[in-house]
Amino acid sequence: MHRLSRSARRAFTLVELLVVIAIIGILIALLLPAVQAAREAARRAQCTNNLKQLGLGLQNYHDVNKKLPYAKGGTSFCQASAKPFQGNCNRLSGLIPMLPFLEQQSMWDNIRSATVDTGTCNSPQGPAGWIGWGAWNYTVPGLVCPSDIVSVPSAGSVGQNNYCFSRGDSIYNNCYSSQTRGLFQYSINVGLNEVLDGTSNTVAMSERCRATVDAGLGQAGSIPLKSGEATGLANLNTNPATNPGVCLAQVGTNGNFYANPAICKTRFGRLWTDGQMERNGFNTVLAPNGPACTGDSNVNADSASGIYPPSSYHPGGAMAVMADGSVRLVSEAIDTGNLAWTEVTAGASPYGVWGAMGSKSGAEAGVNP
Repeated sequence: MHRLSRSARRAFTLVELLVVIAIIGILIALLLPAVQAAREAARRAQCTNNLKQLGLGLQNYHDVNKKLPYAKGGTSFCQASAKPFQGNCNRLSGLIPMLPFLEQQSMWDNIRSATVDTGTCNSPQGPAGWIGWGAWNYTVPGLVCPSDIVSVPSAGSVGQNNYCFSRGDSIYNNCYSSQTRGLFQYSINVGLNEVLDGTSNTVAMSERCRATVDAGLGQAGSIPLKSGEATGLANLNTNPATNPGVCLAQVGTNGNFYANPAICKTRFGRLWTDGQMERNGFNTVLAPNGPACTGDSNVNADSASGIYPPSSYHPGGAMAVMADGSVRLVSEAIDTGNLAWTEVTAGASPYGVWGAMGSKSGAEAGVNP
């Protein structure tokens, strides 16, 4: 009997079992955030590497061509309605001519050599940037951030991108102007000798969150700040643009979505070959992860003026590559100066450290965040 009693006591009681289960649950709860943080650290490291490769690509492009690529350009001929494959309307993304410097020589050769029209003219560097075409219906892996929550489309689908070109602190007509204060222009190639503020102080490219759908106005549900844009802020269409701080009023009460989804569209990152500002650009006015706003109610990605801050799913800000090829995180708390001021076309930026990082020749001192 004594021996049986000792054997019986070796089993767990119900209370002991519940305590063990509770301890395991607590350990899992403690470990999951650490695992998630480690995964995000790895994704951020990959994003940093992507931007380093883009920075290196820009430097190599400049070594060969003595200029940086345009933000948007190509051939001026445009017959979009009748034969869209005969010209690209000066609207190709600068990512296209960068392909040979991003280890995509075969795609570049295919774009340059493929027959794109049955008429009398074949367009160099491809057709109009908004046209789906087999030679470039592909998402280049180095152009998407692994932290983005939108799935990468399969080969043969229209390619997407997260990384985009800086137009500096310019707001008015920044989509079509060849005089924006950033490194990249419309149909103009800038040389590094024009970066008077220093290449380590001037931002070249950053990232924005891809929209979940490529859509215009009238969408149902909430529109996230990071991937949408509010439309119809007419004061941004004045010259110079007036009070960009009004864009902040478009933020909803919860801080993550736009207050009025009915006036929002979602265009960024859904068409990597199109050089429009809303698809392949950002400016240095509002801090990363802030709202984007256009000066008109155009439903396509064709708004002339607007504010388009970088955005990302990295904690605290967005990654950016400087003109010298170095990569850093730009904090969403970076100084943006006085957002009630109108934009300038020369001299120091009114938009603080962030605006100064965007201007290539504003003569601002000590702009490093």
